[in-house]
Amino acid sequence: MRTALVNVLMVFMSLEMGAERVTAQQQGAPTASKFKMMTSAYSDEDWMPVQYTCGVTDGSSPGVQWTDPPQGTRSFALIFHDTDTAPGNGAMDVTHWILWNIPASATQLPAGVQPDTSPDGIQQGKNARGVNGYQPPCPPVGARPHHYIFELYALDTKLGLPAGSSRVDLLTAMDGHVIGKASFVGIFGEGIDDRTWRWEITKLP
Repeated sequence: MRTALVNVLMVFMSLEMGAERVTAQQQGAPTASKFKMMTSAYSDEDWMPVQYTCGVTDGSSPGVQWTDPPQGTRSFALIFHDTDTAPGNGAMDVTHWILWNIPASATQLPAGVQPDTSPDGIQQGKNARGVNGYQPPCPPVGARPHHYIFELYALDTKLGLPAGSSRVDLLTAMDGHVIGKASFVGIFGEGIDDRTWRWEITKLP
């Protein structure tokens, strides 16, 4: 009887210590960032409209907006990439668009930014096809829909990279200068019905 009582007390003490540990972790967790990114073209983790993809011959970039960047932001950089594809095992995933030196005063990028242009001093770099501009999402026909993520980085400096630099160049230049990050995701699949894609994405390999 005494042994059983001791065992029960030990269980309760263990549960209490575990609860205290979780509470301490929650209290020590960092405050969520107010820095947000969005587009009026589609919702986060929703289907990308066809006009921004290879489903049309002139697929162009959507307009994107952001709010509440961190204090001390001197410029922004943007990377748009396909998280479901990589050209080789362990390689970087597919780069669809990179830009940097977006002015700190900016709160948006307009839709339809053309390749090899530098509006407001913004520089564009090489996508996976070697073009300095936006590459529309274009996964294999009938394959599981891919996730395409926009990542906007708040930097504490402007970058000295020339136009046409690579994603590796950009990441290297940003190292040590990122003070905030915001993102959102679009989903697209060629040959997939955009009305039933949530079901399709669960059944395709």
